[in-house]
Amino acid sequence: MFIDHVTIEVVAGAGGNGCVSFRREMFVPRGGPDGGDGGKGGDVVFEASSRLSTLVDLHYRRVYKAERGAHGRGKNCRGRNGKDVVIVVPPGSVIKDALDGSVVAELLADDDRSVVAHGGRGGFGNEHFKSSRNRAPRTAKPGGPGESRKLEVTLKLIADVGLVGEPNAGKSTLLSTVSAAQPEIAEYPFTTKTPVLGIVRVGESASFVMIDIPGLIEGAHAGKGMGKEFLRHVERCRVILYLIDAALPDPAKSYATLRNEVLRYDPMLLERPSVLALTKCDLIEGGTGGVDPNLLRIHSKVFPISAVTKEGIEALLKGLWTALG
Repeated sequence: MFIDHVTIEVVAGAGGNGCVSFRREMFVPRGGPDGGDGGKGGDVVFEASSRLSTLVDLHYRRVYKAERGAHGRGKNCRGRNGKDVVIVVPPGSVIKDALDGSVVAELLADDDRSVVAHGGRGGFGNEHFKSSRNRAPRTAKPGGPGESRKLEVTLKLIADVGLVGEPNAGKSTLLSTVSAAQPEIAEYPFTTKTPVLGIVRVGESASFVMIDIPGLIEGAHAGKGMGKEFLRHVERCRVILYLIDAALPDPAKSYATLRNEVLRYDPMLLERPSVLALTKCDLIEGGTGGVDPNLLRIHSKVFPISAVTKEGIEALLKGLWTALG
């Protein structure tokens, strides 16, 4: 199950209470104070791990509570600190406050960590309150409360090249051709229902990560089709690869539709470096050489390709590698 957006509640541990205690000592009233401090409450910590690829664990557990600190004891014994709760998520996870939408943490690399809720401070024992006027204080402080908050956790998969195209534009076929990924491929639309990652090799030592998302249709920015929920995974891509079926009656119109949907979702994405691939050229007369010259001018970097015959694939990969810089 692919889960990339979850709302959870986190509660850090409360601090332990300070202790009121007196030691036995000759000529000292009540023996003198020796109450220890309470322990600090446990924190709630997020940690990124490449062993995970979805937020499915958070989907089934929505509340996380850290341990409270232990109370202080006599003989100046400080209470034990509460244990932290560590929530493991995939790299690329963004944690936001559910109330105001502010970004609490963003974990991009493996082993990145961030404390999202701090445990309460332990209370002072009566040893802290002794003075020349009050040599036997019977005062201690309770532990402080731990932070509690509601969080939205969103996964944005990290890839170098993001494939953007209409349903059945050949995105999955291209990904399966240039990488070892095995996305579902069929004649009906929306065969890709979840993002799929693949490692693409360029030469012997160079490679980059490509991601395929469900196809975009007109109105995707407003919730039509499946694209809106997954466009977030393109936000971190360094290069966007638009795919247009060259056998369509009006490929230029399809390209304009894609650009408009991306614009309506996030205008900043149009400023990313991009490449245009004209797919399924094996279905038109003349193959890649039979593409309408006008189509080659709708973008500064246009590559006619056929994933079936592999014509133009090598040139496309070199163009993507150049765009990645």
